[in-house]
Amino acid sequence: MKKVILTGIDFSDCSINALEHAISIANKADADVCMVWVNRPVSGKEIYLVSQDQIVAEAITRFEGLIAKYQNQMGRGKIYFKVRKGKIYREIVELADELDAFLVVIGTHGASGFEEFWMGSNAFRIVSAIQRPIISIRGGVDINRTIQKVVMPIDSTVESRQKTPMTALIAKYFDAEIHVLALLSSDVPEIVDTVREYIKQVEVYLKENEVRYIVKELKTNNLTTDTIQYALEVQANLISIMDEQEIKPSNIWLGPFAQQMVHRSPIPVMSIHAKDFTMAASM
Repeated sequence: MKKVILTGIDFSDCSINALEHAISIANKADADVCMVWVNRPVSGKEIYLVSQDQIVAEAITRFEGLIAKYQNQMGRGKIYFKVRKGKIYREIVELADELDAFLVVIGTHGASGFEEFWMGSNAFRIVSAIQRPIISIRGGVDINRTIQKVVMPIDSTVESRQKTPMTALIAKYFDAEIHVLALLSSDVPEIVDTVREYIKQVEVYLKENEVRYIVKELKTNNLTTDTIQYALEVQANLISIMDEQEIKPSNIWLGPFAQQMVHRSPIPVMSIHAKDFTMAASM
């Protein structure tokens, strides 16, 4: 069965940017691209000047235009669309499961005038609820769609390493270099030793899978700020994170920090959901 990359569309520049990133990855992964628009009627509010049927018809017309524009860029894959109705984040998550999507790509701002999409909490709800790798791209981010460098932070949590296989796969598609960022949030020897041991395990995996990489050790008081700063310094095209990482008061990804990364990063962010097994067991 051919792999599918799902991308959310509201026809804004932001969502078209996400679509173009999805196509770039699909061509390397030999995957199809499914675009989805969610019709989200709001009861008690007159937000449309036309009927719901006309809104859906307009969405279909715009999708047909996108297919005409981008199908010849798809290599061996195809591009198609789905129209759903309901809550945006719920429909995206359910469709990703129905399609068994290999990857989801969304923009984190919309406001195209067609409908308000992906704004604020909507994007993070999708990232938080989905069980599949998801790349989020902030509105206004104009970055080279050929992935050359990927920053992958590793901390002292067991889950931190679980993003390695997917990150390595994306890197191999593009012959990209992974910057393994060892984040030391404490001087406690046990924590430092744990991070360094995890880095060694990650190195073994990357060597076995012939993925180019470098390791950088960094003391940090703020995971989000320091990861973004490093990614900017090395001109990375992608940051790979877990949506749950360093779950403790001094260094917490779950909630505030993961949300900050999704909303603040000027570089696309790939979020991977933690599993109930260690990296070693999953490889």
